[in-house]
Amino acid sequence: MRAIVYTNVGQVTNLPHIMRTVIGSDHAGFDLKTLLAKVLRGLGDEVVDVGTNSTDPVDYPDFAEAVGKAVLDGRADRGVLICGSGIGASVAANKMKGIRAGLCHDTYSAHQGVEHDDMNVLVLGARVIGPAMAEELVRAFAGAKFTNEERHLRRLNKVKAIEARGI
Repeated sequence: MRAIVYTNVGQVTNLPHIMRTVIGSDHAGFDLKTLLAKVLRGLGDEVVDVGTNSTDPVDYPDFAEAVGKAVLDGRADRGVLICGSGIGASVAANKMKGIRAGLCHDTYSAHQGVEHDDMNVLVLGARVIGPAMAEELVRAFAGAKFTNEERHLRRLNKVKAIEARGI
């Protein structure tokens, strides 16, 4: 499959795209999760769905942890996490050492977060954005690559040092 790949200088098209993506949501994000899993599969991704499997009320931290664990243990390269606002899920996911979750509502942030900050989990608010925007965000996130530029590596290493100190 071919996908649009975003870089810090704009978009590049017709590049191969194969990734393992874990996706999870609470009840508020269930419908959007179902749609976005199809979008990711359409890009050629292998999708690992960690739930929830209905709109019955559940707690977002459980799914933030499930998405984070799948990324950390190598079952997925990146994750997509959805709750009502995106805030709770983002806070919960960022408690996990090695997870860099970003709540995004615009395509620039969705690809720049990967390119500059090596964001490995995209968080979306299902009650904040519509399905068309969510699809754009997932495509931007999935197509982005970390630049490995010295300045971004330096900053990422500082983030990792803060995480290692546990403060």
